[in-house]
Amino acid sequence: MYCKQCGKPTNNNQDLCDECLAKTNAINAQGQPFVTTAQETNSTHNEQNNNFNNNYTTPNYNQTQQNNYNQQYNNGYNQQSNYNQQYNNNSQQYNNNGYSGSQNNMQKSKIAAGMLGIFLGSLGVHNFYLGYTGKAVAQLLITLISCGTLAVVSAIWGLIEGVMILTGSINTDADGNPLGN
Repeated sequence: MYCKQCGKPTNNNQDLCDECLAKTNAINAQGQPFVTTAQETNSTHNEQNNNFNNNYTTPNYNQTQQNNYNQQYNNGYNQQSNYNQQYNNNSQQYNNNGYSGSQNNMQKSKIAAGMLGIFLGSLGVHNFYLGYTGKAVAQLLITLISCGTLAVVSAIWGLIEGVMILTGSINTDADGNPLGN
């Protein structure tokens, strides 16, 4: 016979399903369905609970072992908290100094950029150095595509920018960092 509630097999003389504790509508020896009272049902539940409790044992931790475990856990948690606090403090200090991970933190030399502009301005080397790649590529292409005939134009452009860098008219690189001496 099968339980009508959960479909698990039951004994013919069983009035409650072992799985879901639903009435199985089993019949007794006289061919009549079992009739259970609330008291019989409660005693069956209590018996099943007692069987479960007797069969299931939990590990017994003594209080010292439990305290040691808790202390180890808390020490690890506190170490992680200390690490996080140090990391946050360092990050805040790093950001307060005006640095960020996306910027190149090396300060570019004003003198080097100016000299590159004066001597190699026709190739745009000073603009590559400062990070202005658009202008640098334009100066380089003007010189290369014209096979040097328009190199004078790029050279004058580079000379003017080199002087502006040395005089301080251009005082930052492409990332906005100030040029150093």
